[in-house]
Amino acid sequence: MTNKLKYAILTCAGFFTINHAFSQALDSTVYLQVKELQETVRKAYAPDKRTKLFAFTKTDVAKNDYLIETTEPAAKTAFEQQFKNIPATVAINLLPEQNLGNKLIGIVHLSVGNMRTKPDNAAEMASQVLMGTQVDLLQKDHGEYRIRTPEGYIAWLPTSSVTAMTKEEAAQWNSQPKIIYTAEFGKSLSEPHAQSQRVSDLVYGDILVLTGEKNNYFEVSYPDKRKAYIKKEEALSLKKWVDSRNPTADNLISSAKSMLGLPYLWGGTSVKGVDCSGFTKTAYFMNGYVIPRDASQQVLAGESVDILDAEGHFDPEKALKNLKPADLLFFAAGKNTNPNARVTHVALYIGNGTFIHAAGSVRINSMLKDAANYDDFQTRTVVAAKRYLGSNDPQIQKVQNNPYYSIK
Repeated sequence: MTNKLKYAILTCAGFFTINHAFSQALDSTVYLQVKELQETVRKAYAPDKRTKLFAFTKTDVAKNDYLIETTEPAAKTAFEQQFKNIPATVAINLLPEQNLGNKLIGIVHLSVGNMRTKPDNAAEMASQVLMGTQVDLLQKDHGEYRIRTPEGYIAWLPTSSVTAMTKEEAAQWNSQPKIIYTAEFGKSLSEPHAQSQRVSDLVYGDILVLTGEKNNYFEVSYPDKRKAYIKKEEALSLKKWVDSRNPTADNLISSAKSMLGLPYLWGGTSVKGVDCSGFTKTAYFMNGYVIPRDASQQVLAGESVDILDAEGHFDPEKALKNLKPADLLFFAAGKNTNPNARVTHVALYIGNGTFIHAAGSVRINSMLKDAANYDDFQTRTVVAAKRYLGSNDPQIQKVQNNPYYSIK
């Protein structure tokens, strides 16, 4: 090979290397521009991914091709208005997805539907939703619906747990009288007698359509058209139940104590098992309220109660003076190493320094050092207290005022 040919080949190779590196740098710069804009819009319109979405689902940096999905029309508009001068292709998928057709409403038809963070049975459990609860259907993937619950929580639920409906079908369901199951656990039966076959299990809070009465049984209908019978002593008219709710501190504490000994279950919000915030959420639901799902969301609702000293440390004397029964106590496991640590736990204050919470199981502990049931770790990590009773915060909503519930 001549020296001239070698030089030409090396020159071309060098040019290709430089050009490829320049192209990669350009792609990376464009990606950073797209990412920065996505993050700016996300913070403004969807700061909490548990309730609002604005996230990448595809990022092809080499081709400058991106896909974002969102639940927020305003976020889509804001991004598109600011994106015009960025040399990339960005598609925005606004949920609910069009391929769901006109069946965008779901009614849960299992006693408890298990919601997960991804459309995968092996994924982390995020929450639960009770039978008869209306949800929004946003997306379908791998036999799962991405749903939104009455408190706004977004996660994945198996399609086998929910009946998809059109607006007209849901309106028909909502127009009918309902019963709510008020025993802790039980079952519905195929005939109005105890020896008949089980149709399904039931837990406190399950809601079904009332179609008639026979002897000592309610005749009911499921969202998926199954028929069954429930003992009258185990259920109430949904309207009577709502009208009878009296959310006093004593009633909230009584509801909380009714769950003593229940096992801790990550993501649990039913009497089958509860996590810490699922426990407080369930206690408030038993008293006719829909509240935020997670502890780090619950701490943002209600009225603040002063329980900290000037340096931000828990002050037991101030807490005993200012706390009232049924207030919520919030804890941050990382508080001792990070003063701004995220809230990770919640408890319901009973009074006299004691609180009830789900930690291993639902149990009662004290913040007083000389008490036999003193909980040192939780007491050291208290970061806030909130009062829900008497608050006008729209995040603390009566069941009858929540649009996902139809009280008939």
